[in-house]
Amino acid sequence: MSHTEAEIASQPDCWRRAIALAREPEGPVREALPRPGERVAVVGCGTSWFIAQSYAALREAAGQGETDAFAASEMPSGRAYDRVLALSRSGTTTEVLELLGAVRGRVPTTVITAVPGSPVVGAADAAVVMDFADERSVVQTRWATSELALLRAHLGAELEHLAADGEAALAEPLPQALVDAGQFTFLGRGWTYGVAQEAALKMREAAGAWTEAYPAKEYRHGPISVTGPHSVVWWLGEGASDVTDEEITRTGGRVAGHGRDPLAELVVVQRLAVAIAAARGLDPDEPRHLTRSVILG
Repeated sequence: MSHTEAEIASQPDCWRRAIALAREPEGPVREALPRPGERVAVVGCGTSWFIAQSYAALREAAGQGETDAFAASEMPSGRAYDRVLALSRSGTTTEVLELLGAVRGRVPTTVITAVPGSPVVGAADAAVVMDFADERSVVQTRWATSELALLRAHLGAELEHLAADGEAALAEPLPQALVDAGQFTFLGRGWTYGVAQEAALKMREAAGAWTEAYPAKEYRHGPISVTGPHSVVWWLGEGASDVTDEEITRTGGRVAGHGRDPLAELVVVQRLAVAIAAARGLDPDEPRHLTRSVILG
């Protein structure tokens, strides 16, 4: 079993720990994470940017306050915020460190990281460390989902179903038709658009697959044209999609997505990425041209 496979399999247990951490009445999460009413910028790179997008949508939908998500390299310098929340698994990402340094002393900052004592911990005013969700893999799986589970729990989401959904997603067989597919389009809405972006990234990183991600209603505005007999259109959301199965099957494409919790659905995508990598003779633990952290010289 690869490191990536082992980390994918550990997700339900990590989610339980993340949710428990978020709900500690006097723990670090309550003190460090944004308070209701604060105007917040959430920043990250790669996977962390997509998790930032999901959290921003969730926080605004919960009525907690205006929340923007940016790639760390692209946050506008002139905007006023009450807090900057930075997401960084390794705690060493150059763009995140540069941003924290640029706003230090002007805006309160919090970081969520997997590595105690990493540079971002010293660069931020407050830190939440989730070392139990750290990974040996380059490709992020359990870190991303555990981080989002913690953030959802902090916002008051009911997540009693989550671990069981994840265990079911780990146990079910992967259809061979998905492994053999040549193109994947992931769709989300609201907070699950960020999850759809992350699903597409996982397939690109681990398997070198042709993947795209869009808000669900945008699928008709161009992306549907790439769907054909070797395509999969995958809905990452709870409940019915904004795109009907009939619209997809008319193109010759295959419909995927089971309407369960989007984090559990992401587990299936992660497993599929590993299976496609194996079929193509790739090592998901050593994706092409990638390292665990981007540190610029």
